[in-house]
Amino acid sequence: MDLSSGFWNGRYLNNDTGWDMGGISTPIKEYINQLKNKNISILIPGGGNSYEAEYLHELGFKNVVVDDFSEQALTNINKRIPDFPKANLRQADFFSLTGKFDLIIEQTFFCAIDKSIRRKYAGQISNLLKENGKLVGLLFNAPLNTDKPPFGGNVKEYETYFSSLFNSIVIDNCYNSHPSRAGRELWINISNN
Repeated sequence: MDLSSGFWNGRYLNNDTGWDMGGISTPIKEYINQLKNKNISILIPGGGNSYEAEYLHELGFKNVVVDDFSEQALTNINKRIPDFPKANLRQADFFSLTGKFDLIIEQTFFCAIDKSIRRKYAGQISNLLKENGKLVGLLFNAPLNTDKPPFGGNVKEYETYFSSLFNSIVIDNCYNSHPSRAGRELWINISNN
């Protein structure tokens, strides 16, 4: 299975982005709306077209980093938000990222990586979060595909990845999902608080 940067770049070049809702999801928007400190450092891994970054930028958040494998996805962001800091649009393998963040937002990245490296994802999240930092966002609560993204899962599986690394793990059914995902999403809030 090819999940290389070339594969993902091709998907964006061909507008083969069925996961893209064309805007920020309601659960993430509502979470962002309650954030008070506009100086916190935020990472959006596998951010794609990153409507989350656009929304944060519009609200005046200063330290938002979008990481994606696809150069085209980052180009799309740059075209939509020309004053977004170019240095904060990073084309890199998530697993090679360094730095520390107060908040990491998960939106359709976890379901795009091969299931065999999900434990590694949890470890990298732990490495990238500052003390008292949080991972928040959405995960699918459905089996989905086994041979190509999106890959699904369930609460019990997800807890196995995070339980040895974090002491606060909240995984709840999402009550305000996009209609196309209603009943199939979980809201996560994971930290060492």
